[in-house]
Amino acid sequence: MALVKYPDGSYREIGEKNQTKKARNLTKSRLGIDFETAINESNEYYLEKGIAAIYKKPTPVQIVKVDYPARNKARITEAYYKTPSTTDYNGIYRKSYIDFEAKSCKESNFSFERIYEHQIKHLENIYELGGISFIIVEFSTLHEIYILPTPLLTIKHDEALNGGRKSIPYEYFKENGYLVETGFKPRINYLKTVDKIYFEEKKYLKKNDED
Repeated sequence: MALVKYPDGSYREIGEKNQTKKARNLTKSRLGIDFETAINESNEYYLEKGIAAIYKKPTPVQIVKVDYPARNKARITEAYYKTPSTTDYNGIYRKSYIDFEAKSCKESNFSFERIYEHQIKHLENIYELGGISFIIVEFSTLHEIYILPTPLLTIKHDEALNGGRKSIPYEYFKENGYLVETGFKPRINYLKTVDKIYFEEKKYLKKNDED
């Protein structure tokens, strides 16, 4: 028997032969619960190991009204976004600026209703300026996560703007995107996939004109 520490901090004994299988199943079940939390934990791991500094962007909010039902309790009852949000995450990895949007889908397609025009434009700007930009999408019912680099996102978005399909089918991600490895440390090892795309295959990363 082997003693294994799970992501929730608990320890359990499992047979060595079933250890890999059970760990994989647990990982898949947890990913469907909270995709964002899994990415945040992965980013904490990357930072602790000195691999990358990537953070969830705060959304600027203007508080309009606060109620105080008790002396030591405050409740925001009215607020609005001060400015349109850009994307979910940004930071530095391998001396490059990295910026991406993260989404979890129960459906077998990614609808363009799930991402704003200004967010796509933002990702395109980052790409044109030589940064790393992409969307990372979890298909929760299939237990799969894919990275779709911005140029591939732009292709499907342009098609949608010209009367084409208003969503990106799962098959497009499977055929053109990049499958992301999952595990325990980190839970979502998306930077391993970033390495493959941008630094091994050397795709979708423009050289800065000043280089």
